[in-house]
Formats: sequence, C-alpha cells, structure tokens
Amino acid sequence: MDDKMRVTKEGIRLYDSADFAGMHAAGKLAAEILDRVAPMIAPGVTTAELDAAIEAMVDEAGAVSATIGYKGYKHASCISLNHVVCHGIPGSKTPKMKNDKTGRKHDELVEGDILNIDVTVVVDGWYGDTSRMYKVGKIKSFADRLIQVTHDALMEGIAAVKPGNTFGDIGHAIQKYAEAQRMSVVRDFCGHGLGRVFHSPPNVLHYGRPGTGAVLEEGMFFTIEPMINLGRPETKILSDDWTAITRDKSLSAQFEHSVGVTADGCEIFTLSPAGKFHPTWD
Repeated sequence: MDDKMRVTKEGIRLYDSADFAGMHAAGKLAAEILDRVAPMIAPGVTTAELDAAIEAMVDEAGAVSATIGYKGYKHASCISLNHVVCHGIPGSKTPKMKNDKTGRKHDELVEGDILNIDVTVVVDGWYGDTSRMYKVGKIKSFADRLIQVTHDALMEGIAAVKPGNTFGDIGHAIQKYAEAQRMSVVRDFCGHGLGRVFHSPPNVLHYGRPGTGAVLEEGMFFTIEPMINLGRPETKILSDDWTAITRDKSLSAQFEHSVGVTADGCEIFTLSPAGKFHPTWD
C-alpha cells in the first residue's frame, strides 16, 4: 500500500483533489460510449451487436474494458433486458418473462423492451463505471413510470451525498422515494467504491436507516446504482452464474453514476456529455 494513501477506519480510501481529474476522464468516456449507443437501440438489433459496438468504441479510445476478463466475464458490457436485474450477458438467449408473448428465441430486441446497459472503462488507471436505461420503440406506461422512478431514486441518493452524512442516509433516500411510489428496492446488489480499482469498500446499499453506516468524507469515490422492481425485491441468479432476474419475473430498472465526495457535496463523474442519460433524450 502507498504510504501516502489515506484510508478510513472502515477501509475506504480517500483520494486527493488532483485525483478527481482522472475520474472525470474515465467517467466521461464511459458516458460518451453510452451516448453513442443510444441511437442504435431499435427492434431487430441484438445485444451481441450492441456489445461488439461498445468494445470497438473502447478500443478506438485507447482505453481498456474493465469487464472483459473480470472473473471470467467475456464482454465489454452487461445488457439487462426487462426482468433481468443486472449482469445480463450480451448475446445470451433472453430469459422468458412473465406473460411474454413476443416469441423471442434469442437476444434480439423487440418493440416494448426496456434495457439497461452497464459499461466500465479504464483510462490511465482510473475506472469509469456507469449504466442507464433505454427503451425500444413505444413501451408500456408502467415501464415508463418504472424508468422514471428509478432515475429519480438515483438522484435522491446523490442529493444525500455530502460530508457528514452517512451511507445510510443515501440508502434511506433511495428506499423512501421508491417505496413511496409502490415499487421495491433490490437488496441483493449494491454500489461500491472505485477509483484505481474496480471494486473496493464501501458497499453502497440502496436502502437503510438515516445516520447509520460510515460517515461520508471528502475524497471518497463510489457508485450509486439502485435497481428498482415493479414487483417484489427478491432476485435469483441463473445457471450462467451471472444473470440476475426478478424472482417474480416483474420488470426491473437501474441507473448508475460514479461520484466523488467534495467539501460541500459531490461531483458526478459520469454525466452524459450529450444529455442522453435519461431515455427521453430523443
């Protein structure tokens, strides 16, 4: 460990002010890639094609995909359709959803789908990690509302990020908002610390009680990435050991930003340069 590294008693690294520039560069590239993917989302496009395009963009930028080779994973993105909560594998046959009448047999997008695309890149040793929702053509009103609530829940969590608050305050803000909309917060997955490493302390829960957990300090870098379900919060992992789906096969949505705690709040590293973070961009 670097002798100059500052770490809290909970093992959370505190980065210096100069380190914010590295995170902004990595976060900007990840966000730009998701911006460029947005116009490709259409019926008939496959998740394998989307992932191939993302990998090409990472290579073109001279960056590295953090996910290719990570614990044996082989793709530059995770693409999670409909009731897939997270870690959907591009190119895999889409798991059948409750009341699915599309006749889908492979990974091709169809009208009415919603999907999350999650990308992490490494730029000069810094990790940029972000995900956002997309919609395929016209979607059901309840799916639109799920996307909106999930986006707003993320922003409620980010609003709670400032020195002196706790990680429990972040989780509580997300949980309170989502449950007031009669939706549920997934508890099996959480955000995480990052910076010079992909995953590090803390675990950032998307539920919790105010005033609990580690106290936020200037220089902490982490993701906030709530997964919100229309039905119950329980999930299960499929036999590929990656894909997580809602146990009741209800729709799920997720948005993710990487943030850094500042002296009086936080900076979002993964803002969309083209303003396409929310799927109503068009």
